[in-house]
Amino acid sequence: MKAIYRLRFEHTTVMLCRVLHVNRSTYYNFINKRPSKREVENQRLRKLLLEIYMKAKKRIGTRAFKIILLRDYGVNISEGRILRLLKSMTLPKMSTIKPCFKSNKSPVFSSDNLLKQEFNPNSPNQVWTTDFTYISIGAKRHVYLCAILDLYSRKCIAWKVSDRIDAKLTCDTLEIAINKRKPKEPIIFHSDQGSQFKSASFRKLLDEHQLLASYSIQEVQLSCFEYIEQFYNNYNPHSANNGLTPN
Repeated sequence: MKAIYRLRFEHTTVMLCRVLHVNRSTYYNFINKRPSKREVENQRLRKLLLEIYMKAKKRIGTRAFKIILLRDYGVNISEGRILRLLKSMTLPKMSTIKPCFKSNKSPVFSSDNLLKQEFNPNSPNQVWTTDFTYISIGAKRHVYLCAILDLYSRKCIAWKVSDRIDAKLTCDTLEIAINKRKPKEPIIFHSDQGSQFKSASFRKLLDEHQLLASYSIQEVQLSCFEYIEQFYNNYNPHSANNGLTPN
């Protein structure tokens, strides 16, 4: 039926029905059939999903889709249905090509894990955590993003982008966080054991502002991209906040 409909401007309907052995009345019933309520609803949902997808810069999971649909549009549907609708839309996938991070030997410092898997502080400015991610900006091109989160609310308090992943990027990002929060009490600053976080310049900056370095063996994973303030803090629901945004 769909083939006949697509070719209707190139050949006569009579000829197409004859070649494909389709009764003409069956074909006309098909094209004049009204979509079901389910089909109409699915089409409306696809438009909403596409709107959310574009606002999220194409980086969002089914659980976040579900929360945003309910929060912003009053639509409550299952994650399974969302997944089926997304598959039918054939949206482009985010690039998964990762650049190589160069590893340099760092000075010898204490590598204590002060956090010790206690990921639920009681108030802001108790624990900050940081990591790098990368942003693709074209074919085989990318920049690096360093972000700092307050572990209490998972709010991003500072971020900076650079074409180099070095100690300067970490220091600049930390200075932004310090200027924003102006901490008066010691704060645990948790990161992986990357050379940038153990550099002399970064350690000096930590000491100057009473930030206690804490290191984990495995890197701390952060979901930070170029839209971090607009999307992550104000739009994207976070599971640790019961579906609320960090702000």
